[in-house]
Amino acid sequence: MKNSTQKIVSHLWFDKQSYEAAEFYTSLFPDSKITNMTTIHDTPSGDPAIVSFHFWGQEFMAIDGGPHFTFNPALSFSVNFDVSHYKDAPEMINEVWDKLSDGGTVLMPFDNYPFAEKYGWIQDKYGLSWQLILTDSGEERPSILPSLLFIDHNYGHAEAAMQFYLSIFKNSTAGQLARYPAGMDPDKEGTVMFADFMLENQWFTAMDSANAHEFNFNEAISFLVKCETQDEIDYYWEKLSAVPESEQCGWLKDKYGVSWQIVSGEMDDMMGSNSTPEQIARVTQTMLKMKKIDVEALRKAYNMED
Repeated sequence: MKNSTQKIVSHLWFDKQSYEAAEFYTSLFPDSKITNMTTIHDTPSGDPAIVSFHFWGQEFMAIDGGPHFTFNPALSFSVNFDVSHYKDAPEMINEVWDKLSDGGTVLMPFDNYPFAEKYGWIQDKYGLSWQLILTDSGEERPSILPSLLFIDHNYGHAEAAMQFYLSIFKNSTAGQLARYPAGMDPDKEGTVMFADFMLENQWFTAMDSANAHEFNFNEAISFLVKCETQDEIDYYWEKLSAVPESEQCGWLKDKYGVSWQIVSGEMDDMMGSNSTPEQIARVTQTMLKMKKIDVEALRKAYNMED
């Protein structure tokens, strides 16, 4: 199901494999293609490529940012193969699982579970985590949803985080909420076993897990928010930023450690294929000096104005 007015874009940080990974991911799902590739020069990460692509109708971005951040299962992508929407969903899920398994690591076996006829959790050959589930719900949900796992010091905060995000984004909706019952140790009764929610037409899932994990949220997956005005950038920046030392080039971390990029929608045009290398270079160098994005300063750099 295509996200027609996508304001929030999942952004993936690779070492050097962004285009290769984008080609692989777009081969897995219907309604998928690479839409743009841009190289930016003279950054702290060298000359990284930025790749824009769609899979299953949703917009994603990826960057060759170097070996600074690596994917982990705290943020994964839940892929819903719904028989009520796709009659060949059972065949599709098997095929995708097989392709993701090539060089990947199984986190939960692809099997029958009380909550699903078929479900599996896997890290692919690039380290990105996927939860594949076969359903027959008929619910109006996109096929791919970013999934947040609240663990360690974040454990028990999934519901509060969901309410926090719902309070910030104007166009938002709470969806399902299932709690752990008694006897599900180590998870406490009443914590979130599964929840989903929508922010600006982008659906997310969230869950608590009391199991011991040696990872948590990091910058490898961030959520890029396209803003129309400086006031909108200022609003999201004020509401979300909670770690001053993480503020750089429009990036921030919220109080749960989730990374966001608060950017101007104009930057797509400034960094796009219709711009000259010189314009892209000027915008890049101006942006690298910023914490919060200053749209007017980027416009002046793009147009070579004092």
